[in-house]
Order: sequence, then structure tokens, then C-alpha cells
Amino acid sequence: MADCRAADVLLIDLAPRTIVLGDKAYDSNAIRDLIERQGAVPNIPSKTNRRWKSCFSKTLYRGRNAVERMFCRLKDYRRIATRYDKLATNFLGAIYLAAAVTWWL
Repeated sequence: MADCRAADVLLIDLAPRTIVLGDKAYDSNAIRDLIERQGAVPNIPSKTNRRWKSCFSKTLYRGRNAVERMFCRLKDYRRIATRYDKLATNFLGAIYLAAAVTWWL
């Protein structure tokens, strides 16, 4: 499923004055309005074909990039990327183990 379709579920109950970091997939008027109605601030880069360019902080966006790289490193482990474990506790244990090995190296 595309990220923008799941945004309604992901962005429920944001705390006021929260800064929401998102990639260009979340750049739509509906998602920006959803974030702003809850008192949060969207920090989403505008798509290249958008006429109106919104305010965007590259400094804050670097933090999102660090989190994205961490998820990519976790997905290097085939067991996590394909979710071999059917139980949530076993899957979480595999994530802990992969995160520890990644951090160690």
C-alpha cells in the first residue's frame, strides 16, 4: 500500500506542536491539512510539480534521513525484511538482535 493511503491511520492523535517529518510521498493537501488540524507542523519537502512550495527545513529533515537509514540497515537481514517469524515477540527479538549486531559493528 502506498504511504499516502495509510497516512490517516498513521497520523491520528498527534500531540500539539509536534513536527512531522515525511518524504515527498506525503506531500498532498489532505495530509498537510490533517497534520495542521491537530496543531502539528508538517516538515515535508514539496514535489517538483507542485506550484505552491511550502516551508521546509533541511536541518530537521536530516534526522528523518538517519532513521530511514537505520530501517534500511535492519532490512539487510533477510529474516526481518521478509518477516519469517509469525509471532510478534519472536519478530521483536530478531529486531533487537539485528539492531545490536548493527550497532556493534
